[in-house]
Amino acid sequence: MSAQGCAGCRGGEGFETPFTMAFQPIVDMRTHSVFAYEALVRGPQGQGAASILETVNTTNRYAFDQGCRVKAIDLASTLGLADQGALLSINFLPNAVYDPAACIRLTLATARRNGFPLDRLLFEFTESERVEHDHLGRIIAAYRALGFRTAIDDFGAGYSGLTLLAKFQPDIVKLDMELVRDIDTDRVKRLLVGGVVSVCREIGVEVLAEGIETLGEHLALLDLGIWLQQGYLMAKPGFECLPPVVWPASPPVAAAA
Repeated sequence: MSAQGCAGCRGGEGFETPFTMAFQPIVDMRTHSVFAYEALVRGPQGQGAASILETVNTTNRYAFDQGCRVKAIDLASTLGLADQGALLSINFLPNAVYDPAACIRLTLATARRNGFPLDRLLFEFTESERVEHDHLGRIIAAYRALGFRTAIDDFGAGYSGLTLLAKFQPDIVKLDMELVRDIDTDRVKRLLVGGVVSVCREIGVEVLAEGIETLGEHLALLDLGIWLQQGYLMAKPGFECLPPVVWPASPPVAAAA
């Protein structure tokens, strides 16, 4: 894969480790529909992401980041993801984006080649990666101008989640799964997550909970007003496929005002 556009891109190495993608649904409990499918890195025979990520370093992360975008869009298009009305959620590395306008060219070309609508792309960045905020702001602004949606992933687990939220207001905040685990029996977690939901509602940011494994967690999150949910309770990641959703037995949910 050629790296074009800036000296930072051209100075890196290619990414030689073969990989593919699994897809995990993100469901909207208001409509009982799939809101998005998150593309998750896997080895060619379904190996976990760790086996691939451990080969990523500062010299090949640009090629890896670009390769993930291409693989996710190509495979999602083959599977007919956009035809279902769902978004494709792609994790990206802000520190692998040297110049937003230059580094997005391959993503745009891949989407156009596949006829994949740009407004069906959601880009997640994690707050666990230390990144210069002005740089991140330029990326988010460039992506929004192209019609992409953005999300802070693993919110509550990284360096500066509240600071990022205050500065950028992404479309979605994705709660770290440690905040979700046992939230139905943990009063402190419920209070903390409830505060995040309240703040996000006031500023127009949607909250998404990931890592949901039990009916109790699911119901507690619904009670807090979190309609976008993801986890093994609904569906495990499907290797190179769009897995079916098992809908939890929960009461009907009215859309938030």
